[in-house]
Amino acid sequence: MSKFTDSQLGMGTTITRRDFLNGSAMAIGGLALTQATSPGLAAENYPPALTGLRGHHVGSFESMHKLMRTSRDGEVFDPGDVTETGEIYDLIVVGGGISGLATAYLYRQQNGPNTKILILDNHDDFGGHAKRNEFTASNGKLVIGYGGSQSLQTPSYFTPAVNQLLSSLGVEVAKFNEYYDAKWYENRNLGDGFFFAKEVFGEDRLVVKTEKAAEWVPLSPLNDKAKADLIELLDSPKDYFPDLNHDQKIEMMGKLFYQTFLRDYVKVDQQVIDYFSLTTTEYFGCGIDAVTCADAWAIGSPGFEAMELGEKALKTMSPSGRLVQTDPDEYIFHFPDGNASIARLLVRSLIPGTLTGSTMEDVVTARCDYGKLDLATSNVRLRVNAAALQVKHEGTVEDAKSVAVLYTTGGKNFRASGSHAILACFHQVIPYIAPELDPEQRSALVDQQKIPLIYTNVLIRNWQAFSMLGINGFESPGHYWDKAVMDFPVSMGDYKFADKPEDPVVLHLGKVPANPASGSLRDQAIAGRKWLLKEKFEDLERNARDLLARALGPGGFDPARDIEAITINRWSHGYSYEYMKPWDSYWPDGDLPIVKSRKGWGRIAIANSDAGAYAYAHSAIDQATRAVRELLGTTADAPAFADFPGPPREMLAL
Repeated sequence: MSKFTDSQLGMGTTITRRDFLNGSAMAIGGLALTQATSPGLAAENYPPALTGLRGHHVGSFESMHKLMRTSRDGEVFDPGDVTETGEIYDLIVVGGGISGLATAYLYRQQNGPNTKILILDNHDDFGGHAKRNEFTASNGKLVIGYGGSQSLQTPSYFTPAVNQLLSSLGVEVAKFNEYYDAKWYENRNLGDGFFFAKEVFGEDRLVVKTEKAAEWVPLSPLNDKAKADLIELLDSPKDYFPDLNHDQKIEMMGKLFYQTFLRDYVKVDQQVIDYFSLTTTEYFGCGIDAVTCADAWAIGSPGFEAMELGEKALKTMSPSGRLVQTDPDEYIFHFPDGNASIARLLVRSLIPGTLTGSTMEDVVTARCDYGKLDLATSNVRLRVNAAALQVKHEGTVEDAKSVAVLYTTGGKNFRASGSHAILACFHQVIPYIAPELDPEQRSALVDQQKIPLIYTNVLIRNWQAFSMLGINGFESPGHYWDKAVMDFPVSMGDYKFADKPEDPVVLHLGKVPANPASGSLRDQAIAGRKWLLKEKFEDLERNARDLLARALGPGGFDPARDIEAITINRWSHGYSYEYMKPWDSYWPDGDLPIVKSRKGWGRIAIANSDAGAYAYAHSAIDQATRAVRELLGTTADAPAFADFPGPPREMLAL
């Protein structure tokens, strides 16, 4: 419904994004390194600075999709010609995300400094969902954004395993109290905005929210009943379960969807439901149509303040609901590139010479030498653009002394051998590359349907429009994009966040493509993933420009003039699926599928955030700890591991 032409939106302007339109140039063969088995990346190719369609980019998933289709069609997997590399490692890791890198780090730590490790990743960059996006603004300044895994969530709940690994990398979480400028927005008089899009609310209008709804809701384009309903719900909610006692209320909270609560119990106008429709997506990957009141209450959704529910987490809450409900920490533990810095610290330790420096501060601006990731002279080698096709024992599972790993890179197939293998890739991939699995474990692995999402970074030449409008960002339900916000105000070492309105800054546009009409939460994820893989970059870009033009235009923003770069991180397989009511009958006290799904066999173990059914960096590290223990055993000084998905039980006060 844009009122702007492509020319007005700047679709024809020259910015650093169409060089890689639709990701067509993402499958980089590059310069061959020491061996012909690894095309790798030439030193001049630098993935963090690539714009356009990133995340699950073209070239990263086609071989796996082909393998899946072959299996589903009942055909026998035939890799064709395979070159035996002759490479023999102590460990081969499939997946170069935080979990995969952490397994390599912990395995070497326990097995010795001369341990030989090969890490394979199907993307052109390491880090998995911990993705780094770099931009060079027109004024020459380096501007960094996060393209995936966002922050270290609630360090107070980290297990000893997580604390020990982070400490060994030089990460001191207490320092973020200094690096994160918690007063940045307040000092610049920037509040939260809400963009009422005409697609849903009849007209475009940006409103700045204040503490009292009665002050700003009348400025919105809502109808009179919706205004009155929203003001009551936010400023003076009632007990909407007046006939229920405390225990009955708690039981109701775990059964009733928040959307149903608003419609049938609070009896708000449909426009109020539209207003709140996406408030749960960034926590749970779905809208209020699929989230219970228990989880909605946990993240601060209104309507429950007068019910005297107490402060404890409820058993019916999801792990994230429990975490947020009991969270003692501020949300400030964020590197400028999100958790990509954790991945970079791991790589710097594993492969000397890839990144300069020695501290958590200097890693932020260090430039990785991708040409050194996969050298034959290194004990640890990281091979990007290399997708695993099969992981199998060389001999019987009981008697084998090694594991063969077949992978494809540069259009050719290769096979290497390792004493052990760790699968740090998505759960859904494992049944297709591990033929030795039994049907029960295959079924448990497929149960983990990842939630699709898009993290888009837009570099703008200044934030004067935000200053003029008095906002730091805004929600936008009803538009193509769910929200647009300024980056976190973090300055570390030599990297300095924007200060004055004239400074360039990165905007984050987010979208979770949930589809309520598709049924269960898992079905919604599948439908959203199919939709996302069909979307073209130009459509994603056009809608991003449209949103910023419509919402920020009154502040003088011109998308054709002010947008300098666009990177769209497409995560068709994004968040790990969390168990939650009412979709999972076995949650919280039943047999959880992850227990069966993550069980190793022989010389092969599984490590990823899926194995914890918990989409956080610390879960990936915990699962890496468990996987290494399975292969090498537990040493006396090994850190403790929490076997529960989400925060440790003792932290929750259930």
